[in-house]
Amino acid sequence: MAVKNTPGERVNELCKTYSITRETLAERSGLDIELIRRIVEEGHIPDLAPLIKISRALGVRLGTLMDDHEELGPVITRSKEAETTTRFVTGLPEAGAGNSGKPSGTSVRRGLNFKALAADKGGRHMEPFIVDIEAEAIQEKSTHEGEEFIHVLSGKLSLEYGKDTSVLNAGDSVYYDSIVPHRLLSADKNPVRILAVIYTPV
Repeated sequence: MAVKNTPGERVNELCKTYSITRETLAERSGLDIELIRRIVEEGHIPDLAPLIKISRALGVRLGTLMDDHEELGPVITRSKEAETTTRFVTGLPEAGAGNSGKPSGTSVRRGLNFKALAADKGGRHMEPFIVDIEAEAIQEKSTHEGEEFIHVLSGKLSLEYGKDTSVLNAGDSVYYDSIVPHRLLSADKNPVRILAVIYTPV
């Protein structure tokens, strides 16, 4: 049973509401059905790309899978609150993972910690996060619909975008199309903190 308020619980509720089976969701999203089972039954939190594919397959925005409740007016997130609003951690387990997302060996994930900045804002089209990238982050390249804006708050960021790699320092920013395979890593094996704004079309 998925933990309350996890993306898995929301996916399960939406599938019941729309009478969509896991097999149909897997077919529409192009994801392995075992990964969907782990998300729904075990509360597994995958990388952003699978969540975006699931939201598209269900006809909802990405935020629908992560919101606790919706606020129509302005949503203010205080600095101390941001530190406690981690929504998910991406990255591969240290021993690697297969295409289905099932970990082989240890399941300790070393990657990116996403802290939502507007989780309660209803009807939003952007997803702003503070993202802490661990020094030894391990993750595969991601590709999904939409656009991303990144501003480096501290540390040295390595952006792999297609076949190119760029290094960004604190104060630097970048805006790119998410459909091109990309990933974010530490450029010098030290922690990195960024502001990330993700836009996905409805």
